[in-house]
Amino acid sequence: MVLIEKYEFGRILIDGRWYTTDVIIYPDRVREGWWRKHGHRLLPEDLEEVVEYKPEILVIGNGHDGVMEVPRETLEYIESKGIKPIVQRTGEACKTFNELIKSGKKAVAAFHLTC
Repeated sequence: MVLIEKYEFGRILIDGRWYTTDVIIYPDRVREGWWRKHGHRLLPEDLEEVVEYKPEILVIGNGHDGVMEVPRETLEYIESKGIKPIVQRTGEACKTFNELIKSGKKAVAAFHLTC
């Protein structure tokens, strides 16, 4: 079980390892170096690998200050795949992801670590 230990602007501590690039966190692994086609705008094609994994819930951390935009079309796409999206600032999203994982939910997190 992958858990987030700490988040600070620009970095996140997961299972004893610091990551300094945006990440996708699965219940059993972390994919570092995640980047979106349009940087601060999350599009459906940025989430193809998440959709293939088929989580129940996708927690989206839209940045320390909430700068990464998550358009309605992206939320509708996620929902159309049977996945519940939760969009929060990354600090709060870390707590939400940990709670979901601890409760046994099949959750994935996609986190923008800066702005």
